[in-house]
Amino acid sequence: MRDISVETEVWPIAGAFTISRGSKTEAQVITVTIRDGDHTGRGECVPYGRYGETVKDVAASIKSISKALADGMTRDDLQRAMARGAGRNAVDCALWDLEAKIAGEPVWQMAGLKAPQPRATAYTLSLGTPDEMRDAARVQSDRPLLKLKLGGTGDDIARVAAVREGAPNATLIVDANEGWSAENVLPMAHALAEFGVALIEQPLPAKDDEALRGLVTPIPFCADESVHGLEGLTRLVGLYDYININLDKTGGLTEALSVLRCARRRDLKVMVGCMVATSLAMAPAMLIAQDAEFVDLDGPLLLAKDRAHGIRFDGSMMEPPERELWG
Repeated sequence: MRDISVETEVWPIAGAFTISRGSKTEAQVITVTIRDGDHTGRGECVPYGRYGETVKDVAASIKSISKALADGMTRDDLQRAMARGAGRNAVDCALWDLEAKIAGEPVWQMAGLKAPQPRATAYTLSLGTPDEMRDAARVQSDRPLLKLKLGGTGDDIARVAAVREGAPNATLIVDANEGWSAENVLPMAHALAEFGVALIEQPLPAKDDEALRGLVTPIPFCADESVHGLEGLTRLVGLYDYININLDKTGGLTEALSVLRCARRRDLKVMVGCMVATSLAMAPAMLIAQDAEFVDLDGPLLLAKDRAHGIRFDGSMMEPPERELWG
């Protein structure tokens, strides 16, 4: 019989992380550990209030299936037993890790994938005043890809202009976090094109994104809050050019791999994203990153410290995780 533990951990953020919906100084994560004899599998998730998740409720939902997990629940069983979301992600990734440890082979091989290679990640600049974001961009100006959190206000163009001044050579992604309106999305896209912005994430609230259908825009749009898993993916064709695959939204690596394959069949390009979390959460997402046009897995870079055996970063270049961490 397996032994199951569910722990809530707090990891300080280096400074603060601010988006249009608020600011935080620490990352609260839930870690699931499944032990089977001499083998241990781990997974990590970040409950997200945008989707009605709380740390307390997600932890309780995981504990509610602890007996089934102890009795041998499989990943296929899990997809039916838990709703898509952060809790299922932590359990799913822990089961992948456990299976790999028992089999004595890496997860990428079990999943029929190629061996993971280093990938360059975006580095996120928190929402701030134009001057604050210019200063932050200058500090990170040697990074090849910067992601800007915007606020949906009249200062957004000034923020992008300031970041471009601070980091003249970086490729820029902007994340509106649902902050724009149907009336200003196209003018904003044209204005930001002047600064060489390469991608706009979730410009409109998910409930309003049908307004994007048929728009001819100089910058591609990427669905974030509008995409969770396989369900509803087809509707996004014609609205977005990219989708952001985030394991806390898909409910784990199992469905994320299916979403990736489905996106390719529908000619949707892919960005792989994350919440602010430790390397344990980034490790399974690195398998999706191997086939993504944009990688945004900078969670550990935003923390004051990472967990043991964390992913190694050389600037923005991420190395594949060590097996002592995951997989």
